[in-house]
Amino acid sequence: MENLIHEKYWLNRLNRLKKALEKNNFEVFLASTPSEAKDVVLKEIIPRTQAKTISMGDSLTAISTGIFAEIKNQPNLNFLDTFEPGIPFEVAFERRRQALLVDLFITGTNAVTQKGQLVNLDMIGNRVGGITFGPKNVIILVGRNKLVPDLETAMDRVRTYAAPVNAIRHQAEHPELDPPCTQTGICANCTHPLRICNTWTITEKSFPPGRIKIVLINEDMGL
Repeated sequence: MENLIHEKYWLNRLNRLKKALEKNNFEVFLASTPSEAKDVVLKEIIPRTQAKTISMGDSLTAISTGIFAEIKNQPNLNFLDTFEPGIPFEVAFERRRQALLVDLFITGTNAVTQKGQLVNLDMIGNRVGGITFGPKNVIILVGRNKLVPDLETAMDRVRTYAAPVNAIRHQAEHPELDPPCTQTGICANCTHPLRICNTWTITEKSFPPGRIKIVLINEDMGL
């Protein structure tokens, strides 16, 4: 009973968020589970966009749905893997540049406000770049835990949680990535040469209308 009440609470909030996002010209889909979100992307959005080339911006939410594994197995889709294990940095960097020209770019968001604004903070800029301009279509997968009241809360969420945790996550693979937040868990607005917080974006609306498609997932997802 308690779980049903909790799910109903979040469904009500996500429905209100859906209306706010649609008012801002985003196309919005609701999914109860990560599996349902994957089906929305693979069976509905990709066929409708007729995308042939697909790439990604770093997103634990998108990765955890299993979407990319499915896309890689579809011979009619050309997936540009910008995070292929073992490739040199120079190759990965060039792929991220090329990812800005694909038919469909899939990623997540750091936060979304109740007014339907997307808030993101990036290191290299390829993720926020792809959201803003380049790819013909963009899919953003969003867990309910990313919903915040306003822009100030969104930026605070990124500084105090999402960015430090993400830095610690990447440090596991890249020990040289050691800004102060990997030790303290708190943003120090540092000047570290490998600082992961370099470019803020606030996406108020989708242009052209419907270019950015948002899949809201009624579960806590990602960072």
